[in-house]
Amino acid sequence: MQKIVSHEDFNKAISTPGVTVAVFKADWCGDCHFIDPFMPDVEQQYADKLTLIEIDVEQAESVSQEQNVLGIPSFIAYSEGRELVRLVNRLRKSREEIEQFLDRAVEVHANLAK
Repeated sequence: MQKIVSHEDFNKAISTPGVTVAVFKADWCGDCHFIDPFMPDVEQQYADKLTLIEIDVEQAESVSQEQNVLGIPSFIAYSEGRELVRLVNRLRKSREEIEQFLDRAVEVHANLAK
């Protein structure tokens, strides 16, 4: 997962025509570390459908504030700079919840392309 540390890099990453999902995390967040073991498999599983990027809410605080991310880990899907869907709350996320969200992001993107 590409790590984004600046506002400029974030805007560039979400401006692509495909689906880009930003994962907002922090080093001190236990629930963020809970997803670490399975996220590489999830990223590989969805590699042909979307791109995952990681934003540390402390390193890129302005991005987190601009995107109104109040709890972590949080997931926001974008395409061409537009937000598609979000999974933003302060609750622990299961692999199943994350995969359902990613499926929804792909579905929303496909419906917009019609």
